[in-house]
Amino acid sequence: MGKKLRQQRRGKGSNAYTKPPGTFDISVNYPNKIDTETYGNVVDIFNHPGHTAPILEIIYEDFSKGYLIAPEGIKINDKIGIGKRIFSIGSTVSIGDIPEGMPVYNIEATPGDGGKYTRSAGSAAYVSAHIGNKTSILLPSKNSINLPNSCRAQIGVVAGGGIIDQPIVKAGKNHYIMHSTNKMWPKIRGVKSNPVDHPFGGKQHHKGKSSMTSRNAPPGRKVGHIAARRVGRKKR
Repeated sequence: MGKKLRQQRRGKGSNAYTKPPGTFDISVNYPNKIDTETYGNVVDIFNHPGHTAPILEIIYEDFSKGYLIAPEGIKINDKIGIGKRIFSIGSTVSIGDIPEGMPVYNIEATPGDGGKYTRSAGSAAYVSAHIGNKTSILLPSKNSINLPNSCRAQIGVVAGGGIIDQPIVKAGKNHYIMHSTNKMWPKIRGVKSNPVDHPFGGKQHHKGKSSMTSRNAPPGRKVGHIAARRVGRKKR
């Protein structure tokens, strides 16, 4: 008798596949209003299990509290600008106002979404050009994207760039790194599994059967080409 696939066991929600408490208990984003212009005072810098980079705790002028990703070189009691044309590290500025060539991070994909691009430790993007009402951003992957000028970003380079310098060495250490953010690890191919673990499993290390699967197949069998219209090479 076979056993459930990993994705089925994971979906059950047992303790082995649940994230530790407090992993995503804070929201790291900009103030909700896009046109907000204020100052913030850095009152604390701390590490958080849900992020690779250090986090800033900010107290704004209206005494509300917020959290932002920390850049390299910032320290407690520094002041940062929010929505103003202040180009000190950590400040939040619309990308349409940022000079070309300046490093930025925590970039919004759409105005007001709180930041989606370039948030991991040690990363930085660069403003490459202003084209009408769009701004071209060079991402760390070397891909360029064009975003509206009203999207916001922070000035500087994300702190914590040395996080991957120390080798992991043991698989157990990587297990706890992945478990802290509830990531599925390790990921292995279905053909490397045993027959009881996966429909493609077995010693032959190939599928052994068609990978076309019905849309109405049960969860344990819905792998491969799901409801494919055709498979194989196209004949000319």
